[in-house]
Order: sequence, then C-alpha cells, then structure tokens
Amino acid sequence: MNYDEIKAEVLALDGEDKKRLILETFSELSREAIKDPNFLMQMFPVFLGVLRDSGMDLQQLVTLASMMSNSERS
Repeated sequence: MNYDEIKAEVLALDGEDKKRLILETFSELSREAIKDPNFLMQMFPVFLGVLRDSGMDLQQLVTLASMMSNSERS
C-alpha cells in the first residue's frame, strides 16, 4: 500500500478504531519522529489545534500534566 491508500483506509475507520489506532501506534511512530527538531515544530500547531478543538486551553493542559506527573511519582 502507498501513503494515500493507507491514509484513506485510516480515515475510513470508525471513531473507536481511530482511537484504538492512535493509542496503540502513536508512541511507536513518534519515537523516530521526535529525533527531528523540525518535525516537532511542525507538530506543535497540530497539537495546539487538537487542544483548541477539544475545548481545552494550555493552562488546563499544564494543570493536567502536573497532576499526571505527581501521580507517577507516587
């Protein structure tokens, strides 16, 4: 399969399968990508767009990250 075929198949998934795919593949896909600082800068506006669309603002994200960090230390 080429990129366009894969993209079409992924976008055709139902909502639950899309969530499952994200949860099960994001970490593995991001390992290589995070080595490229330019790619991280490309991802930042995408990530901010996701936050904006979800209704969460950056302050809420910082609070959530802090809470998660504190619970991991326990």
